[in-house]
Amino acid sequence: SEAVAPETWGRGDADLPQHSAKMVNFTIDQLREMMSYPYNIRSMSVIAHVDHGKSTLTDSLVSKAGIISSKNAGDARFTDTRDDEQERGVTIKSTGISMFFRYDKSKYWDENPSAGIDAVNASVDLDLNDPEKNTNYMINLIDSPGHVDFSSEVTAALRITDGALVVVDCIEGVCVQTETVLRQAMGEKIKPVLMVNKLDRAFLELKMDPEEAYQNFRKAVESVNVVVAPYEAEDPVAELKEGGLGPVQVDPAVGTVAFGSGLQQWGFTLKRFAVMYATKFNIQPEDMMRRLWGDYFLDAKSKKWKKGNPHTNIANGLKRAFVQFILDPIQQLCDAIMEEKDKKVQKMLKALNINLRKEDQELRGKPLIKPVMQKWLPAADAILEMMVMHLPSPARAQKYRVSVLYDGPLDDEAAQAIRQCSGETPLMMFVSKMVPTSDKGRFYAFGRVFAGTISTGQKVRIYGPFYEPGKKKDLYLKSIQRTLIQMGRYVEQVADVPAGNNVCLVGVDQYILKTGTITTIESAHSFRQMKYSVSPVVRVAVDVKNPQDLPKLVEGLKRLSKSDPLVLTLTEESGEHVIAGAGELHLEICLKDLQEDFMGGAPIKISDPVVSYRETVTEESSQMCLSKSANKHNRLYTKAAPIPEGVDIAIEEGKINPRDEFKARARLLADEYGMDVGEARKIWAFGPDGTGPNFLLDASKGVQYLNEIKDHVNSGFQWATKEGPMSEEVCRNVILRVLDVTLHADAIHRGAGQILPTARRVYYASMLTASPTLLEPIYLADISCPQDSTGGIYGVLTTRRGHVFAEEVRPGSPIVQLKAYIPVSESFGFTTALRAATGGKAFPQCSFSHWAAINSDPLTPGTKCNEVVLGIRARKGISPEIPPLDRYLDKL
Repeated sequence: SEAVAPETWGRGDADLPQHSAKMVNFTIDQLREMMSYPYNIRSMSVIAHVDHGKSTLTDSLVSKAGIISSKNAGDARFTDTRDDEQERGVTIKSTGISMFFRYDKSKYWDENPSAGIDAVNASVDLDLNDPEKNTNYMINLIDSPGHVDFSSEVTAALRITDGALVVVDCIEGVCVQTETVLRQAMGEKIKPVLMVNKLDRAFLELKMDPEEAYQNFRKAVESVNVVVAPYEAEDPVAELKEGGLGPVQVDPAVGTVAFGSGLQQWGFTLKRFAVMYATKFNIQPEDMMRRLWGDYFLDAKSKKWKKGNPHTNIANGLKRAFVQFILDPIQQLCDAIMEEKDKKVQKMLKALNINLRKEDQELRGKPLIKPVMQKWLPAADAILEMMVMHLPSPARAQKYRVSVLYDGPLDDEAAQAIRQCSGETPLMMFVSKMVPTSDKGRFYAFGRVFAGTISTGQKVRIYGPFYEPGKKKDLYLKSIQRTLIQMGRYVEQVADVPAGNNVCLVGVDQYILKTGTITTIESAHSFRQMKYSVSPVVRVAVDVKNPQDLPKLVEGLKRLSKSDPLVLTLTEESGEHVIAGAGELHLEICLKDLQEDFMGGAPIKISDPVVSYRETVTEESSQMCLSKSANKHNRLYTKAAPIPEGVDIAIEEGKINPRDEFKARARLLADEYGMDVGEARKIWAFGPDGTGPNFLLDASKGVQYLNEIKDHVNSGFQWATKEGPMSEEVCRNVILRVLDVTLHADAIHRGAGQILPTARRVYYASMLTASPTLLEPIYLADISCPQDSTGGIYGVLTTRRGHVFAEEVRPGSPIVQLKAYIPVSESFGFTTALRAATGGKAFPQCSFSHWAAINSDPLTPGTKCNEVVLGIRARKGISPEIPPLDRYLDKL
């Protein structure tokens, strides 16, 4: 089978290597063949803080596989597939790519470092089923975004991988987002390996002293271990033997940490140097490796290794092994190149056995560093070695991950199939996200096969997020149209994909909204829903400029909510279309997608969304309220009062239900919330919509014909609580007591037309006399920032009517966690203001907390509450002044 035509790789011809054109090193058939050996697959995601160099590092592997030329690697950012990603230099969507390598585990300790690693076509005559002998590896790599607003993409990527390559900038160290993402990874039982990146900056820009550099690296490694340590088992080694997750802490001396520079495409693990020096010192490479990290010093005079107390040893002029044997040689080589000492450079290159290509020999200064280092310490080899040696294969990982992944009983057929991870069992697959295709409006479902084989044309059961086993809800029986493998910007078609691999499906996008389960087992439950570390709280309202584009907007919003795992699109009570995202950058990208991709460029208007308020009362009505019906024959007497505290939340959580048995409900209300039992038994209705947090109570004694008008009184109550008296907002926390009713003896004079409007008027009157006010929604803002910049946060919160109510310092880290309440109406632009006030150090995450009263009187002109009420009335287009009491209250 011929290799893929070169035109389909890279961007046009500019990207193709002009010389030594060793094009992509594997064919799709080979890739498909590799998929059937679950022990030789590695699935991993690259995770890190924003701008620590994930995509750049991924390039080294992509170029190793021969997909892009080594000259461009580091600048191409092959996995940033969208134009705006290339432009901004920020990854926005996570991108998958599958590659094929050879790595011989048995040659791990060999002298010649690259002996075991190769990306050329593999000989197929080996016994491939024996995982020890099979040297071909298939790598499924997912490059994920680092920005806090896109952490939903990271969650989606983590779910379908077994290992994580954590990238840390050696100068900035572990940042907020690194910690967040690491915790998510540990929650999904994913094994981390660490890459300390941007070493070139330490040498060339900051000219760090090697000892200082070592301390920086050590700090980075330790901070990662601090985050993952709580998730480790009591005895990780024993757990590993039983087939569990095993040790998760990273340690350079074991080989789970690599150092290097993504931009210059070089990197190494300690093993690389240990093997080099082991023969020289005549000790085992394993021992040498252990000595290259930590407080080990070689005393050249006495030819002895010294261990421990670094201060005295360094004072005596000794250098620690890591500095002496690793950092110094690299630094000398870099310095020689930068100072253009040609003879010295030639001599060093000869000693290191590096042969440069013709055109690289002319280079001088900084440009020369990349080809030299790339030849000497190729980054791809270090990463590949960590992946193959230290990350689990799907066949191993699924045994211990099943408890986190699967929702049903852990001993049913589906769970057993996931544990086995073979292509022979029935199918279980999880779709973690939807990928938009070049074809407008259609999506690929991207996910991972956990058991069985998924093939083109296969009939499957598709579960949506609301599926319950045994019921028909959210269940579709459909066939798969095509199965594809994702390769960065391209997809390649294959006939079927067995367990342990990532796959794109065509033709299921109508049935799955964002995530879903695909299976062929009747009894299977779904995979667990993913937990996101952020929640969509920044909201904007969208509207079209030309009314004829409205159908486009509705369709566009549907597609938008498919394309992003986190974004919410909803239609408000006021009829607006609201888009909620995790942060302002997230929203900006979503709106750009909506306008350009999903609506075909139709212009849209974006406005601050409208915050919905609630109306309530704060004390009992100051007088008995009376309203007469239109024909003056019927009179209703009522009073309003606030509901006891906590009842509203109980109603929303479903503890108190309109359909409960009334005696039991009265008991609960009396015992827990202190209502009168007699009254609590006589609750006629909840409102609005028959379920809300307002009560209609019958407190009358011996009224004739009362049951006949009960329905009409209730309808009036539902109407009144849906549109309150002050600003036509929904009411909350109001008890309306019907105290007395005088009715006409003749049934025809007390029909719905007479009673219903009267009931509504008398409720409005009782609310207006019970010192009414508005409730506004409050966000709980969770802000993490360094201690020195808390002052700015307090400043921003005070101007926005917010307040901090808890402040905790994490022991052992400079980060303070603040918890604050801030009204939703003040939260627009809060993130931007906060970053400006703290120099970008504070990260707020807001989520809805509760409703709180605005402490001012809405009926007095000039107060805050009054302004809000008038603003709402103006927006709704109703008469600007609040209706006077005598409009609703009648005299006897």
